[in-house]
Formats: sequence, C-alpha cells, structure tokens
Amino acid sequence: MTLQQLAYLVAVAECGSITDGAERLFISQPSLSAAIHNLEKEMGVTAFVRSNKGVAVTSEGEELL
Repeated sequence: MTLQQLAYLVAVAECGSITDGAERLFISQPSLSAAIHNLEKEMGVTAFVRSNKGVAVTSEGEELL
C-alpha cells in the first residue's frame, strides 16, 4: 500500500465516483480504477460497491479509510 493509493481511495470516496475522482486527481479513469482494484486485492477487502451510478463505500472500505 502506498500513500498515493490511499489518496486515490479518499478521493473516490469523497467524490462518490471513480470518474469524478479521476478528474479531481488529474489522472485517467482506467488508471484510477486499476489502482483501487490493486489496493483492494492487496488488502483483501472490497472498499467500494460499484454501479453505473457511482460507488458506495462498504463497511470494509470505511475501516480502511
């Protein structure tokens, strides 16, 4: 886990959307999505429930945040 991954996690949680988080962080959406996925895999948690309307933070995600 890196500080950059944690910053990405916080940005997505605050924005409620990976797309909006990517715009806020000035990175591409696929890069942000991959970074979040790698963090979730590394930590063994599911931080967000993804839908076509955005993301919702899970209880595991709340603990990680």
